[in-house]
Amino acid sequence: MSRWSVSIQAEGDRPVELDEVVALADAVAPLEGIASGVGAMAYGAQIVVDAESSDQAVEAAMAAFAAAVETADLPAWPMTRAEVIGEDELEFDE
Repeated sequence: MSRWSVSIQAEGDRPVELDEVVALADAVAPLEGIASGVGAMAYGAQIVVDAESSDQAVEAAMAAFAAAVETADLPAWPMTRAEVIGEDELEFDE
């Protein structure tokens, strides 16, 4: 099992308000997550999941993101982007 960082974005039909991004940030915080989207026609989050493969990581992250969106009481806009990076793909300068 590996740890994966997954960034997901959902696009909609109006600018996202600050309080909505704050609510999403609170909802993804337990997933080591951060949220974005203030003033944009989209909201998003980067979260960390454990999975066997990148495909499974994206699947798990999309489900967690959808639950966070519901918890934050955001509109259920279509997910338009998902990017995944495995911890073994990260390079650090030492």
